[in-house]
Amino acid sequence: MTTLPPEPVCVMALTRVKGLSFAAASQVYQAAGSAAALFAARDDLRAFLPDVHPRVAAALRQSDDALLRAEAEWELCQREGIGVSCLNDEAYPARLRDCPDAPLVLFHKGASCLSERHVVAVVGTRHVTEQGKDACRRFCDELAEAVPDVVVVSGLAYGVDIHAHRGALAAGLRTVAVLAHGFDRIYPAVHRTTATEMLARGGLVTEYMTGTVPDKGNFVRRNRIVAGLVDACVVVESASKGGALITARLAGEYNREVFAFPGRVTDPYSEGCNRLIASNQAQLLTGGEALADAMGWAVKKEKGKPVQRELFAELTDEEAALCRLLRGTDGVQLNVLAVRSGIPVQQVGNILFDLEMRGIVRMMPGSIYRLV
Repeated sequence: MTTLPPEPVCVMALTRVKGLSFAAASQVYQAAGSAAALFAARDDLRAFLPDVHPRVAAALRQSDDALLRAEAEWELCQREGIGVSCLNDEAYPARLRDCPDAPLVLFHKGASCLSERHVVAVVGTRHVTEQGKDACRRFCDELAEAVPDVVVVSGLAYGVDIHAHRGALAAGLRTVAVLAHGFDRIYPAVHRTTATEMLARGGLVTEYMTGTVPDKGNFVRRNRIVAGLVDACVVVESASKGGALITARLAGEYNREVFAFPGRVTDPYSEGCNRLIASNQAQLLTGGEALADAMGWAVKKEKGKPVQRELFAELTDEEAALCRLLRGTDGVQLNVLAVRSGIPVQQVGNILFDLEMRGIVRMMPGSIYRLV
């Protein structure tokens, strides 16, 4: 092949080279500055990149099939109106680009809203309860009222994902799904109607070419994109194990804010959320307005209608003492509150949890509490 195709084709091909891991492809791509430069020098790659591993150089020399496959995909994308954004493109989502394992290429339909100021992921179990469905609806309604330009990201899966997308659409928000397969299918197929509706108010993205089936491993890899695209990750419901907890962990590693809705200790699909909150891996969340407040996003208030805080409701002596210690501060650590109040630390934690559930205080990272 004497004439190389455009850069997007070369980037796609780089992800398809046999014997080349994602990590190796990403490393050599960053070192070269472009995929086209790599393929142009592949016959003598070590002269172009002296530190390149011999196995990487050997894999690139045998890359004709990958280039042909990428050219076919590029032609399909142009026919079907599928956008292609490479890691070094200006149009590539900036938040995701900053992640160390960002995909080299993203395919997208719609989804031009991923660089908006406010983007939040909503994730959770596929076995969503009625309480979880209601939480998704209320969260999206409140969020639309507080931050009308926010974009909701999820994975189009059964359960919390699809209810997050539908809740966002019903509330007039834009919403984007990250797929675990190519654009030649929608999985699950019963969500096709919702996916079509999303194209007008958000869109779909994937790192996978057409012909890629929705294998289990793809869903796990998809989670890093969900976490990387956003400012904050919200877990609605989760059992003790599950993909939502993986997404939450990745979001924390990417320095995103993580939130979780609490549930009863007897509810199996609240166990993961409660554990995230108890271990300070997530902030307790009560709704969309609470998220906007915690993130410092602009909140619309209905004019002429004052907000009645529970702070002015009757408090116990211990609750009032803790509130007095928090008043006028930017936040106080739990252990410090225990020392200053003379209340045992475990009791302080229980009191603060109750105050947080009533919307009087909010827990910040590091077990720091402040008045709402």
